[in-house]
Amino acid sequence: MAALRAAKQALRKDIKRRVAALSEEEKLRQSLVVSQKLFKHPKYVSCQRIAVFLSMHDEVRTEEIIKDVFKWGKSCFIPRYESSSNHMDMLQLRSVDDMKTLPLTSWNIQQPAYEDHSREEALSAGGVDLILMPGLGFDRSGNRLGRGKGFYDTYLERCIKHPKGKPFTIALAFKEQLCPEIPVDANDVLIDEILHEEQE
Repeated sequence: MAALRAAKQALRKDIKRRVAALSEEEKLRQSLVVSQKLFKHPKYVSCQRIAVFLSMHDEVRTEEIIKDVFKWGKSCFIPRYESSSNHMDMLQLRSVDDMKTLPLTSWNIQQPAYEDHSREEALSAGGVDLILMPGLGFDRSGNRLGRGKGFYDTYLERCIKHPKGKPFTIALAFKEQLCPEIPVDANDVLIDEILHEEQE
């Protein structure tokens, strides 16, 4: 277990270094390529309820995706992380403007305030059809390296117990985040598909 943890930590460091070397222009360029692939994806086209992460500086940008979600009248849900645990809820985002009003957490992530009880929580209602997954690294087998807190793995376990079942999961990645192999353990949930620039 300690060896696996050490391997993950070393890989996280390596990927962070590769992504940090990308210019803002290059991150934006790859983000647009990945977004265009997503917009044509049958699972995206057909989904009604989608969970989207609000991107951090080292992740594929999701602003254009969120705009597109609202353009097509889909329901958009965004994560609210609980920093004291690995619990995460997906709460409804009402509009693109709504996103601009969200407070920043200590991790520099925008999310709904803890005292905001006015938003629909995805799993207490109709579940979600599609989750766009962030991550630090991915391999071609669908393994994902997160930031080590387990938010998404725990959330997917809850989705699996929901009457709607596990949603389709698509990871959005810079090509610099692809690895030959990600070390995983029993708690790591496989991703259905990874979108990145190389893939046709």
